[in-house]
Amino acid sequence: MSPRPTSATTRNTRLALICGAVFVTMVSAAFAAVPLYRAFCQATGFNGVTRRDAAAAQISAKTVVVRFDTNVRALAWIFVPVQPRQTVHLGETKLAFFRATNTGDKPLTGRAVYNVLPETAGPYFSKLECFCFKNQTLKPGESMEFPVVYTVDPRYAADRDNRSSGEITLSYTFFPAATDARADNRYR
Repeated sequence: MSPRPTSATTRNTRLALICGAVFVTMVSAAFAAVPLYRAFCQATGFNGVTRRDAAAAQISAKTVVVRFDTNVRALAWIFVPVQPRQTVHLGETKLAFFRATNTGDKPLTGRAVYNVLPETAGPYFSKLECFCFKNQTLKPGESMEFPVVYTVDPRYAADRDNRSSGEITLSYTFFPAATDARADNRYR
């Protein structure tokens, strides 16, 4: 007959299992935090991040001006909107183009990040297709036009925080892509 475990041994085993479970949970939470936060922001429009939504909406007679802002960080690129602003009927699907030119002497890969101002417009601004969803590579001297398909939800006009705002700014900044992290220091 084997000796029966003491209550101290049982408590120690239980404590070790609980500590192990807490450790595994914390490590899992750390790895899941960034994708979960990104999904939360895109679903809710939190912090001015636009939602990726393909739902069709009713087109309203009300309009808003969408202004386009462009910036480049640490890339030898010129990046400008083809059209600096568009007047959009709420609920209407619009297409805008941006032109990027590599002024460097080697191929460069960039990734655009975006934001919408005012931040309260984020939940109502949906990008259906965007060049910012993936990396873009330009050869030396190459120019390319990038499309963005977007819509502004008609509920934007009913939101008390947005009623007085007749303009939304969609801002893009191109950075070296993670695969091109060793970008030439002269552009930094």
